[in-house]
Amino acid sequence: MSERSSPRSSALRALTRFAAALIAVACTAAGVSACENKRSSGPGSGSGPGTSSGSGSSRVGEPLRVAAAADLANAFPEVGKAFEAATGKKVDFSFGSTGLLSKQISEGAPFDVFAAANLSYVDDVVRANACDGSTKQLYATGRIVMWSADKSVLPATLEGLRDKKLAKIAIANPDHAPYGLAAQQALTRAGVWADVKPRAVYGENVQQAMMFAQSGNAEVAIVALSLALEHRSDAHGGYVLIDAELHAPLEQAMVICRGGSAGNKPNEARAFLAFVASEPGHAIMRKYGFLLPGETPPPSK
Repeated sequence: MSERSSPRSSALRALTRFAAALIAVACTAAGVSACENKRSSGPGSGSGPGTSSGSGSSRVGEPLRVAAAADLANAFPEVGKAFEAATGKKVDFSFGSTGLLSKQISEGAPFDVFAAANLSYVDDVVRANACDGSTKQLYATGRIVMWSADKSVLPATLEGLRDKKLAKIAIANPDHAPYGLAAQQALTRAGVWADVKPRAVYGENVQQAMMFAQSGNAEVAIVALSLALEHRSDAHGGYVLIDAELHAPLEQAMVICRGGSAGNKPNEARAFLAFVASEPGHAIMRKYGFLLPGETPPPSK
């Protein structure tokens, strides 16, 4: 074995042992003895979203299904790979606007876990009896930034967005995207929303707002720090962090859901939530700008 591969192998073994312990804890909490889940839970009694609610046999061998906010589109694939390496359990992610995902889950969309960009949308799916409120956990607080593919046009403050040379300014749709709502709140409290609104272009979610600026269809976009960090090495692009005091806190939370008519995977779902909250999981999240209370974001570029 080479000197380079040996540390990776040791790290993987350590991560595997750690994940196994997480799964054992999750199973104990669930009242079951193992998490191998060679077979899915039997037909549910309808007792709650934390247990299988349909024919378990149809989920054997299927991956865990996670509905995730668009700002997680860069971080969660890496989290999923690490989780699979540690546990052998596969994860499929569906990324989109938190508000639209919340509506789909409340109407029975087949997801095992919902990772929202705002705690209020988790509360919505719990009230709809589509997810188990006892499993709700905060996994990060979000931050917003101004981002441009050309940092020479990037203003130092939100007040600089009054400049009419900035023909288009992209944000996510504030009606159903938490990062879009935070952008609107920040622009309003900075006193520039009236100037920006006629030039605003709306993405279906924060990822699409970012794409508008990347493609040149907007000079500036107000997006998640996590998306801006993906492009921190861009030769000409850059971002400016927006004061968190200008918008309501972006408290991001996850919850275990029913999984649709075919039933859910509660053991794997608990293990996934535990992995995201673990130090290996949070190290990945922190790299993408998802911070816990008290943590300091990377400096603006």
